[in-house]
Formats: sequence, C-alpha cells, structure tokens
Amino acid sequence: MTSWNGLNTAYFTEDKDDHIYNALVKSIVEHKLLPGNKLPEEALAEAFSVSRTGIRRVLQRLAAVQLVTLLPKRGAHVTVPDAEESRSVFTTRKILECANMSEVVAHCQSTHLAAMKKIVSEEKKAHEDRDGTAAIRLSAAFHVQLQAISGNKVLTETVSQLTLRSSLAIAAWGAPWQQGCRCHDHDDLLDLLKKRDAPALADKMARHFDNIVASLRFENNEGPTPDFTQMFSSIAMPQTHDKEAQ
Repeated sequence: MTSWNGLNTAYFTEDKDDHIYNALVKSIVEHKLLPGNKLPEEALAEAFSVSRTGIRRVLQRLAAVQLVTLLPKRGAHVTVPDAEESRSVFTTRKILECANMSEVVAHCQSTHLAAMKKIVSEEKKAHEDRDGTAAIRLSAAFHVQLQAISGNKVLTETVSQLTLRSSLAIAAWGAPWQQGCRCHDHDDLLDLLKKRDAPALADKMARHFDNIVASLRFENNEGPTPDFTQMFSSIAMPQTHDKEAQ
C-alpha cells in the first residue's frame, strides 16, 4: 500500500517504473498535477531521464487505476472525473468507511491513537502554514490509517485507492483553496475514536463525506501541460542501467 508520509528517495526500492509511478501518483494526490493536465511521453521521458517505452508502461499502469486517461493519437492526460463518478467515489467511501467503524473501535489501541493524533497535529500545522501539498497528503493519510486500525487489509487497500480518486475529484471540482478534508472534522473524528463511540464515529464520518460532496462545484475544467523537468527535478532516480530503445 502506498505510504503518503514516506514518498522519498528511500521509498523507491524497486525499479525505475515504480519510482516514476510513485512520483506521478504523489504529484496527482498533492494536486501538483491537476485533472486535464497533458502527460506527453517525450516530456516525461526527458524529466526522468528514461526512455519513452518506460514512460508508456507507467502511464498504462496509471490508466489501470483510473488516474490517467489514454486516448488514441491524442496521448495521455490526468483523468478528469465527471460529476457522477466523483459523487460515486465519495458514496462508496462513505459506505465502506462508516460500516467499518465498529471494527476500527474494537481494534484500536493506545499506539493507534498516538499515530492518529500525530497525523491530525501535522495536518493542522500544514493548514496553518498554508502548505496545501502537505495538507492534502495528510488528509488522505488520516483516512487510510484510520481504516488500517481495523486490521482489514483488503478494505484498507480499497480505501487507499479510493483516496487517490477522491483527490482527483476535489482537484477537478473543488474550490481553488480546497485542500482535501476539513481539518476540524478529523479532530472531531479523533475525539470520538478516543471515546470508542462507534455509532457516533460512523455518523460523523457520514456527515464528513456529505460536507465534502456539498462543497464541490461541478463545472468544466481543463489544465495545461506542466513543466515536468522542473516538477521532478528534486527526485533522484535509482541508479540502474536503462538500455531500452526509444
């Protein structure tokens, strides 16, 4: 499962494809890459110093999880989820996350509470510092780590994937200043977790998702092609030999 708190050079322990895949996912989640942004193979290949063949493989993987849309003869762009899909993503999350609250409470220990408190504290600081990138990442981490407490790996992985699509929906339809979830909602959810009140926790989570959907503005949106070389200049690539043909 992707770790939104640990996406750095040390995290990329696999191959170049994984490295590029995680870098692009992180940029999409943090709204550095926005829905509609074009993803030309040549520009990405230059930014990551790899072949277009490798970029093509990564874009196909991203398309498989619906973060990227591939169009014949038109290339790739970050997926723009329509209004129906965006609502469905949050409806699905609402069903899954609320239904799992009794298991979350049943398995919650002091170490879990400490970890959740740390995420909420860091999220608050990110909002105070107007660090939108960190706020979005920590907002996703809160939901994923909350579900992970239950020990249900399949559900947690599903929620993790849905947070990616939620981030796309917020980037596509949210207000320019919208940085994921409302921080005080997470504070309230943490308080209810401490009280081990599963029904109240589920009810609060349901209202939390309703508020997010109500804040979205379903209008058309399209983005330009970013400067990938600048965007990914600080990311060190793994030192491997790449002899693929262009």
